[in-house]
Amino acid sequence: MALKQLYAAIAADEWVDIPRGWLQGRTLYGGLAAAMMMQKAVGTINDPMKRLLSSSVTFVGPIQQRPVKLTAEILREGKSVTTLEVRLWQDDAVQSILLASFGIARESAIQVFQAAPAPDYPAPESLFSIPAQMAMPECYQQFDVRWADLNLPCTASERPDFGGWCRFKADAHANRNFEVADLMAIFDIWPPGVLPMFRQIAPASSLSWTVTYVHSLQHQLNDWFKYKVFTDHAAEGYSTEHAYLWDAENRLIAIARQTVTVFA
Repeated sequence: MALKQLYAAIAADEWVDIPRGWLQGRTLYGGLAAAMMMQKAVGTINDPMKRLLSSSVTFVGPIQQRPVKLTAEILREGKSVTTLEVRLWQDDAVQSILLASFGIARESAIQVFQAAPAPDYPAPESLFSIPAQMAMPECYQQFDVRWADLNLPCTASERPDFGGWCRFKADAHANRNFEVADLMAIFDIWPPGVLPMFRQIAPASSLSWTVTYVHSLQHQLNDWFKYKVFTDHAAEGYSTEHAYLWDAENRLIAIARQTVTVFA
């Protein structure tokens, strides 16, 4: 099932099937769960003048390869901003929750431009890509990920963090206009920033994930984006990190902050 078909199913039905090829271990890839909830939010708002401002995702429990139910509730609709909650259900339990705020542009005398500068990476075609035969999650095959910083997962590195280029894989996803739900799907494909420090493969999963949307999306699905993650703190089985996503023209598209459970 193509993502466009999945989005159409979300618009038409309360219950939707999980597409094949998106598992992350024994659970659904968190980026796709977030994308599904975001698509439900966009359809509920149903106002092209209101763009995404911010969203917060809590991953409550594992999602299996079975149908899920998506429900949405508008919590407040003001003159400029609408805030709503979307829940993803399976087995009569909430497995993920999205809180999102959408708003219209307003005139303001306050303008601050202190965004982190985009890194100067080499062209993605010249960079390392983890071979398909390596033990990467199934969902990883949906994307083309190129590592500008070869600080790879589970290599007993002395430092965290990395960066590179990413895009939806062209032979898996036909090109089309890039949507807000697609942003959630691609932003989460990079592993947690502490994963290079793992001495062997061990679980690490997102607990909460907040995304702030900066510049509007005017891209195609197969366009490249730059990514960089910074770990702020890691101890006692949890880590906190923030990450940036830029487009190929070095415009900052989104900022994320994440709390990760670490089992190593």
